[in-house]
Amino acid sequence: MSDRLCTVLLYSDDPKVRDRMRLAVGTRPAPGIEIEFVEADDYAGCVRLVDDYEIDLLLLDGEASPGGGIGIARQIKDDRDDAPPTCVVLARAADRWLAAYAEVDATLTHPLDPVTAGSTVVELLRRTHAAA
Repeated sequence: MSDRLCTVLLYSDDPKVRDRMRLAVGTRPAPGIEIEFVEADDYAGCVRLVDDYEIDLLLLDGEASPGGGIGIARQIKDDRDDAPPTCVVLARAADRWLAAYAEVDATLTHPLDPVTAGSTVVELLRRTHAAA
């Protein structure tokens, strides 16, 4: 049985944060799921990748500047009927209300816990593929 290859878009203006997100999730977070990552460091790059690739999940840095992950998640969901699920990494758990308002599917908090990050991503991917 081969693994299902899923494409996850990592967004942050900081390459170190993108590296931490990639390492926390890993390329094989669960049996049967393999992840390839594509990266963006600005809003235009996110939109371009969502348009050009079959993105299965957006993993966005809520603390990025000038465009934060919450705003990008909301904009992509508003602009596209087929928007991929979104997970935003927040600095403060108290900001989850804002992520909920932006219709984000899940949140994580810095510093990323690999177990929680991996299981959250896997849950979103499985939920999306089950609905398809």
